[in-house]
Parts: sequence; structure tokens; C-alpha cells
Amino acid sequence: MKLPLPCLSLCAVLLLTTAATAPAGPQETGISYGTEALQTLDFWPAATSGPAPLVLFVHGGGWKRGDKDNATGQYKVAHYTGEGYAFASLNYRLVPDATVEQQAQDIADGLAALLKRADALGIARGKVVLMGHSAGAQLVALVGTDPQYLRKAGLSYADVAGVIPIDGAAYDVPSQMTDGPRIMQRTYAQAFGTEPARQRALSPTDQAAASNAPAFLLLHVQRPDGVRQAEALEAALRKGGTRVERKGFSGEGLRGHMEINRELGDPAYPATAPVDAWLRQVFGKG
Repeated sequence: MKLPLPCLSLCAVLLLTTAATAPAGPQETGISYGTEALQTLDFWPAATSGPAPLVLFVHGGGWKRGDKDNATGQYKVAHYTGEGYAFASLNYRLVPDATVEQQAQDIADGLAALLKRADALGIARGKVVLMGHSAGAQLVALVGTDPQYLRKAGLSYADVAGVIPIDGAAYDVPSQMTDGPRIMQRTYAQAFGTEPARQRALSPTDQAAASNAPAFLLLHVQRPDGVRQAEALEAALRKGGTRVERKGFSGEGLRGHMEINRELGDPAYPATAPVDAWLRQVFGKG
């Protein structure tokens, strides 16, 4: 497969094929949460018995590419199910066939489909963390700061314990379209359009004044726009009274942007232990 030119932005195309040496997780279950082909998710139960917290992962790919089958990363399933959590990885409809608003709704609808099956799947209600990388980071942050998407799915922030955006850089869309890498401006324009009001409505930083998910953990590597955007989202969440932590890790450019997603869950990777500690705290397990 021919890949597009690499870039340093949130929208980098992520085709992270699972390595043959990746640890094995429990048996997965495929679930459709809508009528479209991409409205599907994969679910893995926790390795422990009884109702378990859920980590729901959303892939990246510039809002127009990406797939749960090759962009989830090789360690997450085995690691998080081994930690005693259920894990799911969600596909969503892609630009230009869908809007960013519809993508955020897909995340909420996918979560609703899982929670409707909570008893059968062994999911503990009220103990859900949304985790997303790159474009997926912007989407989970949007769902975590604008309650309309969960509300339309019949849910609320009582159903979500926290949000982990991983190395996103479009939390403040107008700022990113002004100051972000020039090579990605066409991708941003395709996703967010040119209308300032819509760009602000799709900006988690603008939506963070109130009515947010209870807790956020912002992860990033050392990409200037990613750091800048994470700092601004952290400040907006704090101002809105939301509990938030931000943690930066080594890695630059596209290589670092891909590595944090690919390696998260590997016990040797520096971000894994802090995420584990945060999850234990949010889920009340330690």
C-alpha cells in the first residue's frame, strides 16, 4: 500500500499493523451499532470475572482514514484486559462521507450499544473511559466536553468516568488551522470547513467551560502543535472545574506521534505505567 507523505500533525495517517509478536488477548466479539458498514466495533472481555470497567478506544487517521483493525496498536487489548478491564475498539464513518459531528455521534452510539449489552458483556456501568489517538483524540475530547452527543445516544456523563486523548492537535480547531503545519491545512478544511462558528463548536477547548466528563488525562509527545494544544485544553478544563492531568513523553514528529499509540500498553513503554495508575484511580481500583 502506498502511504501519503508523512506529516507532523494530528491528522497523520496511521496504519499500525499488529506485529506477529504482539501478546494475545481474549476472544473478541464484533458488534454493529448502526446500519453503515463502518459502524462496527470489536469487544474483548476482561480477563477477570464479574462486571469490569471498560476502555473504549477510537483510532486516528485524519478523520478520513484509519481502521480499528490496523490502528489500535499491538499491546492494548492484552494489556488492558489483563489489568481487569473490558476493552473495545471502534470504527466510525469517515470524511467526506460523514461529518465530524456524525463521527462524534458514532462514538456515543457505539458506547450506547455496548452499555445496552452491559450485563451480557460483563461491563460495569458508570466505569467507562474513552481513549483516542490523533483524530480519535479530538473526537473523544469532543464527546467528553460537549454533552449533546451522549444525550442523543440516551447517555450522560454519569456513564463516562474519564477521557484519555492521545497526542491530539485539533482541540482548538481555529488555532490549529491558523498555526498548525501547512501541509495539513487541506485535511483540516475538509474535516472542519471554513465557518468559524462550526470550527468553535467542534473545538473541545471551546466546549470545556462546563458539563464535561469527570476526569481527563492528556497525553502527548514533543510535537510543538500537540504540546501547545494540550496545554490550552488543560487550562480550559481546569477553568471549567474539571479534574485533568497532562503528561508529556519523548518523541518528535510523525515517528513519536505513531509510537505513543503503537507502544501504549507495553510495560516497557514510559506512558504505560502512568496511564495504568490513572485508570486505577478513576475506576476506584487503587
